[in-house]
Formats: sequence, structure tokens, C-alpha cells
Amino acid sequence: MRPRVAVFKSNKFTYAQVIDDVTGKTLISVSDYAGKKAKTGKDNKVMRASSNGKALAEALKKKGIETVLFDRGGFKYHGRVKALAEGLREAGIKL
Repeated sequence: MRPRVAVFKSNKFTYAQVIDDVTGKTLISVSDYAGKKAKTGKDNKVMRASSNGKALAEALKKKGIETVLFDRGGFKYHGRVKALAEGLREAGIKL
């Protein structure tokens, strides 16, 4: 069974976590909240979500996971949610 990437977005930040539904445990999590203080330049929320997707993809590859289910959590597939998914795809993860 494939792990699930669950996405949540607040007004300011985007969060994503990889969940193994068989064991009910979170394998990897990323957010742009942690990088709030280390923000460089003038990047917007969509750009940060895209870089979150790429960072999540790198962590997935280190664990040997190449295919995941994408759970948008009820959010529409545009803006930050779409940018995060495209960041995953660009880095080689199949959704």
C-alpha cells in the first residue's frame, strides 16, 4: 500500500506530511512555518509551497518511496496545493 501525502494550509503557512495508513504513523513532515525566521528574499506562499514539495520529495527518495497518494484535505487543487503537488512531481515522485 502506498503512503499518503496529507496537505493542510492555513492563511500563512503550508504543511504536508507523509502518513503510513497501515501503521497509522507519520513518516515525514514538512512545513514553511519552520523557515519563517530563515526567509530569504521576497518569496510568496506559492513559491514556498513548491519548495516544500521538492524538499518532501527528497526526503521520500531517501526512504525509498517513489509513489504516493495525494490527499488535498478538502482544499481545491489550485494555488499552494497545486504548487506542492507539482514540486513533488518535478522531483520525481509519482502521484
